[in-house]
Amino acid sequence: LNCFLVQTSFVPDEYWQSLEVAHRMVFKYPLRNYGYLTWEWANGLRGYSYPLIFASIYKALQLLAKDDVQLLIWVPRLAQAVLAAFADVKLYSLVRHLENAETAKCVYFCQLCSWFTWYSCTRTLTNTMETLLTIFALSYYPIKGSRMGSSCKYLAFIALAIVIRPTAVIPWIPLVFSHFLQEQRKADLILHNCVPVGLVTVGTSLIIDRVFFGEWVLVQLNFLKFNVLQNLGTFYGSHPWHWYFTQGLPVILGTHLPFFIHGCVLAPKRYRIFLMAVIWTVLVYSMLSHKEFRFIYPVLPFCMVFCGYSLKHLKAWKKSAAGFLLLSNLLPALYTGLIHQRGSLDVMSHIQQLCNNSYQSQAFVFIMMPCHSTPFYSHVHCPLKMRFLQCPPDLTGNESYIDEADVFYSNPLGWLNKEFYNDTLLPSHLIFFSVLEQEISSFLALRGYEKTATVFHTHVPQGRVGSHIYVYRKKTEMNH
Repeated sequence: LNCFLVQTSFVPDEYWQSLEVAHRMVFKYPLRNYGYLTWEWANGLRGYSYPLIFASIYKALQLLAKDDVQLLIWVPRLAQAVLAAFADVKLYSLVRHLENAETAKCVYFCQLCSWFTWYSCTRTLTNTMETLLTIFALSYYPIKGSRMGSSCKYLAFIALAIVIRPTAVIPWIPLVFSHFLQEQRKADLILHNCVPVGLVTVGTSLIIDRVFFGEWVLVQLNFLKFNVLQNLGTFYGSHPWHWYFTQGLPVILGTHLPFFIHGCVLAPKRYRIFLMAVIWTVLVYSMLSHKEFRFIYPVLPFCMVFCGYSLKHLKAWKKSAAGFLLLSNLLPALYTGLIHQRGSLDVMSHIQQLCNNSYQSQAFVFIMMPCHSTPFYSHVHCPLKMRFLQCPPDLTGNESYIDEADVFYSNPLGWLNKEFYNDTLLPSHLIFFSVLEQEISSFLALRGYEKTATVFHTHVPQGRVGSHIYVYRKKTEMNH
């Protein structure tokens, strides 16, 4: 249900670092694989282990001759939804083993109510996978009183999460350290669990990347160098150090926040390590200047344990508290899932229609939007000629570097006239946000473009992002 009720876009990574890469891994036209690889892939910052999951799905669909564009869009999300459901059940059984069925039900209820979990859990994001694997690892973590504890299993899930997204190591540092201190057989833990698990996962990841990159690449090291040592993430925006405490965590917790605080006060001593993991993770991320809500999504399940604990202890108020949680999360969940920022996905169906046309070979779509605003070939699935504004960061240390998207937005009209100085170079279709129309209206009129579609995007347009997306088509196409 969630998978079909979330029809909006969240961040470009959802498509560009997973489905787009998978599409390129599987589909060829006629001899060359098509799908777009962003600059991260050219610099070996991303690994193929995660896209490989979707590539396997695509390959299966291709072999069954069912590689229809709608299936390519929905099947990966369904797969993610099934995993998310498994993770929720795992969280429930963990608390049932540690506490009792009543507390487990409360934690499960809080988890299902969370608007941010609803918004994110079926998306094809590495952060989503990192969160799901964190829950799986948590269910085997040897906390006091757990009969499910298994060092090998929980370490394997952590290792998998780190292969998919190296930052997954952060929440686990206090947990693994605490386990190590309590463990009597320390040498055994390291030699029989940590070392073999580490070698197998890193080895597998290295081999997968070797196959697809065509050379040996240690992605996790490159990722660390780029994001931490060079701090180049700031290229995508920077926030004040306290952002996660004042905005990040309060927003993703939403109305769960008072329950979380209450639960922290009530919960027994052995859960302090979960709280430590939350605080530690938020502190570490606070030190990096580029901040996003999704980065701290993996600590949300830890928070839900405390929220459920609080809910269970609100004896007389329990029903009304549960009703409050449900209603207060339902609205943001439905609004962000069905309405906010849906245009960039809806507009893809207009592009898909060009695939069926006889003049597919002449069609040329130019997406004049902030870079990676829409998905790409994974949502079109035909070798249309398409272009978008590029925005790779500068890795050479050039102080005066400005990316293509910024150059375009500093003077859209001048850029277009210079870029398409000859009529033969003109795209057959232009796609852009409504805020740009006024500025380039003379170009559109002069070059013979007409508006063929208006797609709603958001109620809160900001900067370069407009409330609607316009599709313009060059008139001459139809007269030929």
